[in-house]
Amino acid sequence: MTTATAPYIDFDGQYIAGAWRPGRLGRTGVDTDPYSGTTLAEIALANEADLDEAYRAAESAQHDWAALLPAERTAVMLAAVTIMQDRREEIIDWLIKESGSTRGKAELEWQLVHAITAEAASFPNRMTGMILPIDEPGKESRSYRQPLGVIGVISPWNFPMYLSHRSIGPALALGNGVVVKPAEDTPITGGLLLAKIFEEAGLPPGLFNVVIGPTSEIGDPFTLHDIPSLISFTGSTGVGRRIGQLAMQAPRIKRVALELGGNAPFVVLDDADLDDAVPAAVLGRFLHQGQICMSANRFLVDASLHDEFVERFVAQVEELEYGDPHDEQVTIGPIINQKQLRAHLANIDAATKAGATQLLGGAPDGQLLPPHVFVNARHDNPIVQNETFGPIAPIVSVHGEQDALRLANATPFGLSSAVFSRDEERARRFALGIRAGMTHINDHPVADTPTGPFGGEKNSGIGRFGGEWIIREFTREHWVTARHQSASYPSPYTRGGGTRT
Repeated sequence: MTTATAPYIDFDGQYIAGAWRPGRLGRTGVDTDPYSGTTLAEIALANEADLDEAYRAAESAQHDWAALLPAERTAVMLAAVTIMQDRREEIIDWLIKESGSTRGKAELEWQLVHAITAEAASFPNRMTGMILPIDEPGKESRSYRQPLGVIGVISPWNFPMYLSHRSIGPALALGNGVVVKPAEDTPITGGLLLAKIFEEAGLPPGLFNVVIGPTSEIGDPFTLHDIPSLISFTGSTGVGRRIGQLAMQAPRIKRVALELGGNAPFVVLDDADLDDAVPAAVLGRFLHQGQICMSANRFLVDASLHDEFVERFVAQVEELEYGDPHDEQVTIGPIINQKQLRAHLANIDAATKAGATQLLGGAPDGQLLPPHVFVNARHDNPIVQNETFGPIAPIVSVHGEQDALRLANATPFGLSSAVFSRDEERARRFALGIRAGMTHINDHPVADTPTGPFGGEKNSGIGRFGGEWIIREFTREHWVTARHQSASYPSPYTRGGGTRT
């Protein structure tokens, strides 16, 4: 952040129709630091009338925005890129104190947000149409690509700024209006901070709106509202199912882009290089306390390497520091809230009762939970079958490649995955056998880029984010034909007059 740039302030309400104002619900939400418990903001919450105003503002502003020249929309996106660079430290600080990000994770998230904004700046010039072949003389067939209109975004708390902005940035660049409902734990980094950035970048008022309110008040109406053409949701499979059902029940059926839960297998084949596999396993599980949908949720290690893998893995995990996320030496920060912490403790208890052996662990300190490592976990153990979303690592011994592939696919989820082998061709064949949207060879499964097709299979979601894929998700194709000369229609349709039968 440059010395001339004053920090953003006044995160105490909604951003609707280009105005910062309190919500009308008559209740206040308290935004707290999950490590210290310090109050960061008290926000006057929105009700359904606020939501309606936000959608109508986005619809009204979208038409003129879509009509701008591509270079004009690109200029706003590039201005936002520059602001993000100037405010890098300010953004990182907010990510640390609101979402419990460690310094390293917050820096990574800033990089992702910055990168997707720069990528989105190219989108106005990539909304290409097509002239299609047609077997009719004197007629032309065209496909036009147009904005959807207004897109509703519901984002989670774990990577709040990035998982909001990977929808917001592309949607705006492609000529859409946006309304975002950020997670109640991260209203600033998930929405209000982006609103400040785009306001400073010169985005027309009303085009981007942030509504912060309880799900009980504005959750279902957010999807059921008549204006949005698409709902982009990142979160749990259960909530995603609900949004998909509501999207079909709404008076105006709408599209959905759903990035849901995961249960990523981290597979170590019998020829894997443990010098590569073990550090990747530690990062892939414990980055951001395991609170990532792509986290390595279960380790499937060939029996021939199992004991050595466990020994090395435990040794490296024991060296991880947990505590104040502002401390650059800390790699594991706080769990986001007490509800999540209670769920982790229940998972740990269930794992032990189901026969798993705990090698590392410890009691929580406030919302800090030390890393937990289990072995002797059968594949039906709850910590193997469920997405734990915390610093809990189960290691499962497998017997050969086919056993590993069978267990990798023995889940209703299919988001990310990883496989380690010295033979890259073998690993490629194995990767293609996994029913998942993404597989990473000799690397951890927590990977995302602004140009890759990010998304899942099975119960992990519908649609793809990134690059050409998000352009297709957030636009519509309009088929238009044009006849350049008189047609020769069949004679029954061209006779003059008419007869009554």
